[in-house]
Amino acid sequence: MKEKLIKTVLDNMNGMLSEEQVELLHYAMEEALAEFDVCQKMSDGEIREKENAELLDVFISAKKIEGCSDKTLHYYKSSIEKLMVAVNKRVQEIVTNDIRCYLAEQQENHQLSKVTIDNLRRIFSSFFSWLEDEDYIVKSPVRRIHKVRTDTLVKEVLSDESMEILRDSCQELRDIAMIDMLASTGMRVGELVKMNREDIDFHERQCVVFGKGNKEREVYFNARTKIHLKKYLDVRTDDNPALFVSLAKPHTRLTISGVEVRLRNLGKRASLYKVHPHKFRRTLATMAIDKGMPIEQVQKLLGHVKIDTTLHYAMVNQANVKMAHRKYLN
Repeated sequence: MKEKLIKTVLDNMNGMLSEEQVELLHYAMEEALAEFDVCQKMSDGEIREKENAELLDVFISAKKIEGCSDKTLHYYKSSIEKLMVAVNKRVQEIVTNDIRCYLAEQQENHQLSKVTIDNLRRIFSSFFSWLEDEDYIVKSPVRRIHKVRTDTLVKEVLSDESMEILRDSCQELRDIAMIDMLASTGMRVGELVKMNREDIDFHERQCVVFGKGNKEREVYFNARTKIHLKKYLDVRTDDNPALFVSLAKPHTRLTISGVEVRLRNLGKRASLYKVHPHKFRRTLATMAIDKGMPIEQVQKLLGHVKIDTTLHYAMVNQANVKMAHRKYLN
């Protein structure tokens, strides 16, 4: 950039100075600029983008320290970046109506569900509340945007019959051990794939998992799981410390997507609709509450920070509602 500046000046002086004077001017300018960094003036748009990006990076760093996963951080960053590009303002200048219009446009143009729109609202609320707490802005523009009302969807769980059909469809010891582990512990699939053999305490029928934000907790499995897990580990010939590995050599640790694909294929083989890891977690929560386990204990079992999340996961058996109505209200 320095050479470009010097050349521009010399070109402008062309014809006014002798060759000797041009050389002297060239030398003088190089000496004068030696201790300076020369850069091209940024446009207002470039300055705005730079400032916004810097604030976003600091926010993402703060969320990382709080223990958010890389997947969550990526979702936060990409969602906020899209808002910044669409609104085309400094974050300090963004007002409530800008965000309202953006959310409405996203819903209309991209056919986003109410749940997704509310997720975006919560992300923006987190970002602007942080800006407010750090004194970058006076008041969050998201404060006046209320929670999006969403339809309550009754999500399916796996019945006892479906569980048995799924188990019967398994041709590998690993698969039945994996299904039993998910079904009896209610652990997240991300927790399952991180587990090692040494994490299992067969005597106490328990294991330690690392959940969201690397939070450690104990989970417990039943006798059926113990038997199938032992059988699976006994026939393993590899030395991989991972609890669940691929069937084919070199027997690498299973990934989240690997578990999801395998369960989906097992479900198809058993003619079961949408079998995925999270369905086992929801089934356990529903069954626990249905059998009278206190909601606080279910919360602890699932590793939820807020009890509202536990209530959201769990479904109450409609037959029990009918029985309770007859018992208490008739």
